Amino acid sequence: MPLIIESHDSLPYIDAPPSPSSLAAASTLITTELSPSATTTPHASLPAAPTPSYPPGIAAEHARLAAGAPKDPGTGIDVSRYEALDAPADGSDAAAWRAALQTAYTSSAHLETRLTNLSLLERFGKNAWLVSNSQLEAELRAVEAELAAAKNQVEAVEAARRDKQAGVKGEMDVLEATWREGVARVVRTEAAVEGIRRAVLERRRDMAAGSA
Repeated sequence: MPLIIESHDSLPYIDAPPSPSSLAAASTLITTELSPSATTTPHASLPAAPTPSYPPGIAAEHARLAAGAPKDPGTGIDVSRYEALDAPADGSDAAAWRAALQTAYTSSAHLETRLTNLSLLERFGKNAWLVSNSQLEAELRAVEAELAAAKNQVEAVEAARRDKQAGVKGEMDVLEATWREGVARVVRTEAAVEGIRRAVLERRRDMAAGSA
C-alpha cells in the first residue's frame, strides 16, 4: 500500500481539465521514474518512529510471545493460589497442613483486597469514569479545534490561490490567443513560402523545357 494515498489537485483553477488519456500517460511516466522503494519507504521529511524501550523481562516475554513459545515452568502468575482450597487428606503431616494454611491466608488476603477494590469502585468508580470522560472530551475538543484551524488555513490558501489565478485569467486568455494566432501566422507563412517555392520550381521546369 503506498504511503501517499491522497492528492490535492488545487493548482489549475483556470486551466482546462486534462483528458483521461493525458492523466493515464502522466501517471505512467511518474510511475516509471519512481524508484521501487518510493511506495514503501517513508518520506525523508517524516520524523523517525520512536524506538520502544522495555525492561529485560518484558522484552524477553515479547520475544517469547512473538516466537509462540510456551512459558517456562514456574514462571508467570500462579493463579492456583486464588482457587478454592481443599483440606489435606486425613493423616497428613503438619507440613501439609501448614502449606494449606499459608495458601488459605493468601487466598483470604486476595479476596479481602478484591472486596476493597470492588467497594471503592462502587463508591467512586462512577465519578472517576465521568471525570475521565470529561478529560477525554476536552482533549477531543482541543484536537477538533486544531483540525478546524488547519482546515481554515488550507481553505484560506486555496481561496487566495483561486482569486489570484482568477485575477490573471483574462490576461492568460489573451496571451494564449495571441500565441495561437502567432503560431497560425507562422504556419500560414510557411505554407505560403512552400507554395511560392513550388511555383518557382514549376516555372523553372517550364522554362527549361521551353529552351530545350
